[in-house]
Amino acid sequence: MCELLGMSASVPTDICFSFAGLSQRGGQTGPHKDGWGIAFYDGKGCRTFHDPAASAGSPIADFLRSHSIKSEIVISHIRKANRGRVALENTHPFLREMWGQNWVFAHNGQLRGIKKLPLGAYLPIGGTDSEYAFCWLLGKLRERWARPPSDRMLHAMIEKLALQISTHGVFNMLMSNSQSLYCFRATNLVWLTRRTPFGAATLVDEDLTVDFTKQTSPTDIVTIIATRPLTSDESWSTTPKSTLVVFRDGELRTAA
Repeated sequence: MCELLGMSASVPTDICFSFAGLSQRGGQTGPHKDGWGIAFYDGKGCRTFHDPAASAGSPIADFLRSHSIKSEIVISHIRKANRGRVALENTHPFLREMWGQNWVFAHNGQLRGIKKLPLGAYLPIGGTDSEYAFCWLLGKLRERWARPPSDRMLHAMIEKLALQISTHGVFNMLMSNSQSLYCFRATNLVWLTRRTPFGAATLVDEDLTVDFTKQTSPTDIVTIIATRPLTSDESWSTTPKSTLVVFRDGELRTAA
């Protein structure tokens, strides 16, 4: 299956280190060679990069591994195709507008029969079950509310819809609206939070170590979410199964 990478931070932060590890799994240390993508939020705006080629050998991925694009929320995905051909329109993360916000979504897993669910305001461009599920989910939210509801109501509804989608198969998800990072685990999703006192970390998939004491300030808080641990010398936690986990400004949040 595919692999996911997300970041939520208290200050604009680059994801070069973590992305360097993930991108090696796209055709080098892993089989996820059927495309990749990444989205960086910048305020309400969103920069996205997509490539239907393997990330390990992609010149665009190589550029992003070495150039710092700072963001408070990032979502990335490397693809092993199972539904939908290998093509640019089928690379994650997918992007749609709702309530005047950029919503970004990436999914890991297979969803059988998902395309039998009726769609509303949103239609897929490609042929993946993932994009179809995203369109259905957003359509249900927009059908329920004409404008953004409270965080508590929104979190509860996203969790309810994610549970419904998960009845169709494996549904590991990262999604954001530029404010919160929503995470839902069916099988594999882990996370860690880096905060003072910072230390060094070494990637699993590449011979690269970074000392975060030299790249951060004492008040920085950065949470990384991934399908599998990206570092060998840090303590990763597993997100609760079938539960929506929400991060904002690098912190784990609960609905108010």
